[in-house]
Amino acid sequence: MKSMKTRTGLVALAIALPLSLAACGSSSDNTAAAGAGSTPAASTPADTMTPSDTMTSSESMDAAAAVFGEGCAAVPKDGSGSFNGMATDPVATAASNNPLLSTLVTAVKQAGLVDTLNSAPEITVFAPVNDAFAKIPAADLKKVLADKPTLTKILTNHVVAGKLSPDQVAGDHKTLAGTTITVNGSGEDLTVGKADAKVICGNVPTANATVYIIDGVLMP
Repeated sequence: MKSMKTRTGLVALAIALPLSLAACGSSSDNTAAAGAGSTPAASTPADTMTPSDTMTSSESMDAAAAVFGEGCAAVPKDGSGSFNGMATDPVATAASNNPLLSTLVTAVKQAGLVDTLNSAPEITVFAPVNDAFAKIPAADLKKVLADKPTLTKILTNHVVAGKLSPDQVAGDHKTLAGTTITVNGSGEDLTVGKADAKVICGNVPTANATVYIIDGVLMP
């Protein structure tokens, strides 16, 4: 019962308004930011997570086999950045091992959201690929990265509660930013948000999240 209450508390945290999320940035987030690609500080709950917390090893393998999209070919075939490797880590850590998501990881660390994302029990993340951020003028991107409240709002606009499978993801979803995003399409043909960002690699499993890699940044 105590464990169930703990998970309930984490869910409440995951659906809090953006100001609450911004407040969640801890000193351990900043410690993680000090080294690119490093894992969160050892004191965070996420570091004690194992694949068995959410799925068995065989289930991880099955989930990895279910990914779809032309962009999946660019994901490493083995190692911690591969689909099976990502399936064993909480989402922020998993993303840090995927070379397609390095700009997103930099932004997450800058906003102090590493621990928040890693400790959320079940979420879906629409993760912009590096090329999506490259479409933003460099000066504008630099300005956003330096503005923590704005950056937090943008990043949490890419996260919704629950692990959404491909047959569940179409429709309207309330984000952790308190906004609503719409996923259109079906099967392997999906777009997200007002800018119709295309899902280029979907249904990517991590220990606590389902990730849909997209080719655009979802502005609130």
